[in-house]
Amino acid sequence: MSYLFTSESVSEGHPDKISDQISDSILDHFLASDPDAKVAIETLVTTGQIILSGEVNSITWVNVKKIARNILRKIGYTKNEYRFNADSCGILSSIQEQSVDLLEGIKNSNKKNKGAGDQCIVFGYAVKETENYMPLTLEISHHILKELSYIRNEGEKMTYLRPDAKSQVTLEYSENHVPVHVNTIVISTQHDEFDTKEKMHKRIVQDIINILIPRVKNNILSKNVKKLFTDKTKYYINSTGKFVIGGPHGDTGLTGRKIIVDTYGGRGSHGGGAFSGKDSSKMDRSGAYAARHIAKNLVAAGISDEILIQISYAAGIAEPIGIFVNNYGKSIIDNKCIALNIKKIFDLRPYAIEKRLKLRQPMYEETSVYGHMGKTTKKVYKYFLDALGNIIKKEVELFTWEKLDYLSDIKEIFSKNRYF
Repeated sequence: MSYLFTSESVSEGHPDKISDQISDSILDHFLASDPDAKVAIETLVTTGQIILSGEVNSITWVNVKKIARNILRKIGYTKNEYRFNADSCGILSSIQEQSVDLLEGIKNSNKKNKGAGDQCIVFGYAVKETENYMPLTLEISHHILKELSYIRNEGEKMTYLRPDAKSQVTLEYSENHVPVHVNTIVISTQHDEFDTKEKMHKRIVQDIINILIPRVKNNILSKNVKKLFTDKTKYYINSTGKFVIGGPHGDTGLTGRKIIVDTYGGRGSHGGGAFSGKDSSKMDRSGAYAARHIAKNLVAAGISDEILIQISYAAGIAEPIGIFVNNYGKSIIDNKCIALNIKKIFDLRPYAIEKRLKLRQPMYEETSVYGHMGKTTKKVYKYFLDALGNIIKKEVELFTWEKLDYLSDIKEIFSKNRYF
């Protein structure tokens, strides 16, 4: 029997995502000067106010207020009518030193055996549904808002757009779990005031249908995905009628409140730990990246068409407590065999994960919007300010956990079990 499945995304101007971007940018600035920094930053944004809190242990310091204002300018919060302005909002910092007890727990004379920063469970997921092994519902949701952001920043069409936006995509799947139709698209976008509510809503609906959706299909989506859009696809656009008051003036934002948008859009599972603002000693971030790396490589290597991996850790202990695998019945290899071979192929101690995925780089601001998973690995140059205001230039490799660099190792190990 066919069924419907839905995923959502939010734009860079959404209050929770503003918080994530500020937290990760502060983390990056610490790592740019001190790769061994231990950082856990939480950000709250509300009407005219940013509150920064959390813990840091580092040999350096950074101008957290300037970093926060730069993020707001980049997003586009530069007008007083938004009631949240990069140049005039208040910023309160209450960042303190990290717990000595926690630091002692992860220290070890042998770096390779340093313990996990805390107990946690993490999940990695991959599915042979898209080229990047991500759920299609989430991919379309992200693409819609990224294209909407491009249109807003170009400033040529839909000039009434403001930074805050959300999308939601519902796909119809066949009984064999194959996407067959885009059933429903929901889009809510913040906008300037119009002369009348009726004129406003009609204009926005027309522009979404005639400008945004064609650009999404033509610029981003493959031919096979384009075919899923039909005349029967339903659209709900600004379904409450008006969305002028948005951003932090409309809703308070907090770091780590969009963990499903950040990962797999509701497919698979989630351990519950947020990512943004945390350095890689926090295993709910680095462990989740490692689990995604493993899952993606396993699916790409042909072990299963879909796979979910759970890894669990205890504070101060290097080796994972347990590994769980669910292949959803889409593999000839049983879950126990896959789990045992994962242990043989991948070193899942915290230090090994940091080294393998290069997680001590200042690489995290780019993860903080439109998902941490499914993006393209690439090298870029990034620029940071140290405590004295000097510019630091760093070459950084982004999204290292998306590399398909273990395919031969996986095939070799599984071939010994005569699966290849």
